[in-house]
Amino acid sequence: MAFDTFARDLQIATAALGPDEINKQLAAFARSELAQVVASGEGTDNYDRFVNGREGAPEESVQAPGPILYVFNWWQDIIVAAIAELKKRAPRQSGRYAESFLVIANGAVVTDYVSIPGNAEVIITNFQPYVRKVEAGKKRGKRVFEGAKLGLSRRFGNSYRVESTYLNIAAGVHPMIPYILKGEYTRLRAARIANPARFAGRSFPKRKDLEAGQPITYPALIINAL
Repeated sequence: MAFDTFARDLQIATAALGPDEINKQLAAFARSELAQVVASGEGTDNYDRFVNGREGAPEESVQAPGPILYVFNWWQDIIVAAIAELKKRAPRQSGRYAESFLVIANGAVVTDYVSIPGNAEVIITNFQPYVRKVEAGKKRGKRVFEGAKLGLSRRFGNSYRVESTYLNIAAGVHPMIPYILKGEYTRLRAARIANPARFAGRSFPKRKDLEAGQPITYPALIINAL
C-alpha cells in the first residue's frame, strides 16, 4: 500500500475521534504490536522505547501521529555467541583460561546480559594474568580475540560493530585486574645479553610496557550496536 493511501485511510478511520481517543488507541495499538513481535521471536523483552522522540516515555503519553518506536536489544544473543567463539579458540591445558572471560558494561562486570542498555558499550576480556601472552603467542589467524571478532562480525555485522584491541583496565573491575608485571621480560633480556647463543633467533628489545611494575594491557572485544 502506498504511503499516501495509508495516510488517507488512517485519517478517515480516526475522523470521528477526538485527539485524546486517537492517542489512546495509538498507544494500545503499539502495545499490541509489540506483544505480537516479542511472542513471535522477532523481538525481545529487552528493548528501549521512544515516544515522540522521548526515550523511556510511556506509550500513553504519545501525541498522534507519534511515532512510538521500540529498539530491541540483542545483547544476550551476541554476548553468549561471543563467549562461545572465545572459548572455542582458548587453550585447553587446564580449562582455566576458557572459564575466565568476563563481560564489562558501564565500567562494571555484568552477568545479566538482558539488563544491558541498548546504547551501552560492551567489553569482553579475560582476567588471567597470561591473557596477553596467549593472544600474542597464537599464530596469525588463530588468535583468540581476533578470531572471535571475525566470527562475530560475519554473524552480527548488520546490527553490531565488533572490534578487537588491547585495553588498559583500571583496578576495581575485577580482583585480578590489572596484573602487574614482575620483571620476567627484563630478566630474559638480561640473560640474552649475557649469553646470546642461548637465545639464538630471539630478541628482547627494550619496551616500557613490558618492564617490571607495569600493568599489562588486556586483549579485548569491544561491541557497540549500530
